[in-house]
Amino acid sequence: MNHSTQTDLPPEAAAVLARLASDDATVRRIAVLDIGDLEAPALVGVLVSALRDDAAPDVRREAATVLASWESESVAEALCGALLDSDEGVRDAAAQALSELKDSASAPVLRRWAQRPEPFVRRAALRGLRELRDASAFEPALDALADAHADVRLEAVAVLGWLKDARALPPLASVAAHDKEAGVRRAATGALGFGPIDDTALGDALLHALRDADWQVREEAATTLGKLPVPRARDPLIAALADDYWQVRLRAARALGRMAEVDAAPALIALLDHTISNLRKEAALALGELDTPDVIAPLRAALDDRDPEVRKAVRIALQQREGQAS
Repeated sequence: MNHSTQTDLPPEAAAVLARLASDDATVRRIAVLDIGDLEAPALVGVLVSALRDDAAPDVRREAATVLASWESESVAEALCGALLDSDEGVRDAAAQALSELKDSASAPVLRRWAQRPEPFVRRAALRGLRELRDASAFEPALDALADAHADVRLEAVAVLGWLKDARALPPLASVAAHDKEAGVRRAATGALGFGPIDDTALGDALLHALRDADWQVREEAATTLGKLPVPRARDPLIAALADDYWQVRLRAARALGRMAEVDAAPALIALLDHTISNLRKEAALALGELDTPDVIAPLRAALDDRDPEVRKAVRIALQQREGQAS
């Protein structure tokens, strides 16, 4: 193993480097940790050598973890190389370390590795690009939306969601509507939340997702519609208040409250009697957003709800409505 001979090393470095040459893997692993504590740039190459060459997986795993603290193209290259390690733990440690890099100088390395044939490597490289928030990740992520592996497509959606580039809206809308994996459709539905509310195709995609066969996709669609109030979503969201899953109902109630949709008042009032307290609470808060006196009497009747959190929500809603009425 090659060790640094630079004269600017800390005094403790010689002893640590000597332990790194031990026949005992545990001693070498602790030496790797100690090298990280020394915070000496001249020793980065030693950590890279340990990651690439040490015979013990525990040592290589520790080296990958420690290298996450350093920001350089060579470190990114070494960590990407470790994604092909024979040990799963080393591969996972390298992927985690890549996700902790913050210097955009690592982006060219990650973009190149995002083209590798191994799905795990592509996924890890895309995850690293997502954390870098680097605009150059757009094209690799866009290409990866068509990847054969769902985990890779999921990371691609995450990258595009963080970049918030309007060019990604049509392909994300297509993924939200057509991807064969519910988890990917759900992520794409959430990623659409940065689009303009008057985008017809975007509205179509979200309303399609609100009817998805998977309840978690429907829940995400209702959540996104709450952030991005598409005017024609009113009636579909009111219909979603009767969804088989209370989680979808809750998100639909929240969205309708944010949209201040008065026509939703009867359906929201009905939810004040629901057996699930979280849903009663959300319905009360939504009713507080509606500019109509029709909600005041039902809210007053709910002041004796058996759940204290619901009662608190009812009081907040009444203060909002009665305050505006006075």
